[in-house]
Amino acid sequence: MLSKAVPEPVTRLVEEFSKLPGIGPKTASRLTYYLLRAADEQSLNLAAALQELKARTQFCNTCFNITEKQPCPICSDPGREGMLICVVENPLDVLAIEKTGVYSGRYHVLHGAISPIEGIGPENLKITQLLKRLQNSGVEEIIIATNPTLEGEATAMYLHKQMAAYSLKISRLARGLPIGGDLEYVDEITLVRALEGRSEME
Repeated sequence: MLSKAVPEPVTRLVEEFSKLPGIGPKTASRLTYYLLRAADEQSLNLAAALQELKARTQFCNTCFNITEKQPCPICSDPGREGMLICVVENPLDVLAIEKTGVYSGRYHVLHGAISPIEGIGPENLKITQLLKRLQNSGVEEIIIATNPTLEGEATAMYLHKQMAAYSLKISRLARGLPIGGDLEYVDEITLVRALEGRSEME
């Protein structure tokens, strides 16, 4: 709770920054006071960038990655392997895998992982949409690339069970990934090895 001596607009911005992941009250205050001291142009550019982000971006109707147009560039690229889909938790995971330069298939973004503690069930993720994609799609392999966390493992097992009826190969990234980590923080070499060493789920 900030002092009443602090103007209300300052308090509001600190509170909004504090809602962002990884930003506590101290960091939120530092960012706010930095913007107060910065040139007006910098603050206005930040505000404009945020408005543009919300106005121009959307989720791809096919893979649910972030895009400006439908379908996204990856889904509409004829050079990508349509018979191979990599399932990830978040759009940042797509960026991490794309940086490796070794994956040429397409993606499906779940937008989270199953977590009963946080009240996130399969119905809160883009799992139904994934299963619909598999119907008469010609997909031959699904790479489950959820994070190596308890939630990621639970999600992987649930997906495997749901897709058991489909005649396709279901593989999981190799265990070179650190347990408890997130794909977006994994170095490119480790991620390349995990992709190349993926194993079929049983």
